[in-house]
Amino acid sequence: MATPTLTRHELPGALGPIAVDVRAGGRQEARPAAVVVHGFKGFKDWGMFPPFAERLARAGISAVSLDVSGAGVDATGAFAHPDRFARNTFSAEVSDVTAVLDALARGDLGVAPPTHIGLVGHSRGGGVAVLVAASDARVRALVTWAAISTVRRWDDATVARWRREGKLDVVNVRTGDVLPLGTAVLDDIAANAAGPLDIPAAAARVTAPWLVVHGAADEAVPLAEGERLVAANPGAGWLPVAGAGHTFGARHPWAGSTPELEQVFRESVTWLGRHLT
Repeated sequence: MATPTLTRHELPGALGPIAVDVRAGGRQEARPAAVVVHGFKGFKDWGMFPPFAERLARAGISAVSLDVSGAGVDATGAFAHPDRFARNTFSAEVSDVTAVLDALARGDLGVAPPTHIGLVGHSRGGGVAVLVAASDARVRALVTWAAISTVRRWDDATVARWRREGKLDVVNVRTGDVLPLGTAVLDDIAANAAGPLDIPAAAARVTAPWLVVHGAADEAVPLAEGERLVAANPGAGWLPVAGAGHTFGARHPWAGSTPELEQVFRESVTWLGRHLT
């Protein structure tokens, strides 16, 4: 099997450029591909994502990682575009992931059009992946890690204050940066939470083989949210990871794997390999 190589690409997105990394071997040969979607305050080069993408590529699955256009990060992972972060919405992320699927299917990302496409999403990116998979027949396999089950992430008091002040300050724990989040995401939720952004309803419509992975000790997205997704789609595979938190022990900068993360990597690659090849 050809040794994987890394290429970088840029696509137009809902709020600005979408940065895309592709790790693949045998680029002229049609093979399966998987698109990997980060979560809130995440980015394609955060901690566990590059090692996982490399693992996929070495298994013969082209790995396509992206920074959504509203991630706000530059090529180093620094939050250099806070204006984009401030305007980001769930609908914008769905649009960006679809744009990446379009480019991949056309052969515009440095690899031949894939035989089959899978989606992997973490946290908020997991919820976005569910929304995309429910409506895009090109998604032939789905894996979600610690996925959210609702776009309503804030309590009424927080939303009221946010509306009153016009912004919500979000702290990047890793860097200490304070990132103001505007009200566009609230408008998006108000308009679409009961329709296009209804994650449990979308979960019920997913027909692709789906593995739901969730840390049993997740401190950010409770295990009950993973259970809610499985309840909406009883045919999904269910992998609760004992003792694991939101990132399964991974940190940024990458400091090596953990037994919990190794289990997640192994089961995810096996699932995608089984259903995409």
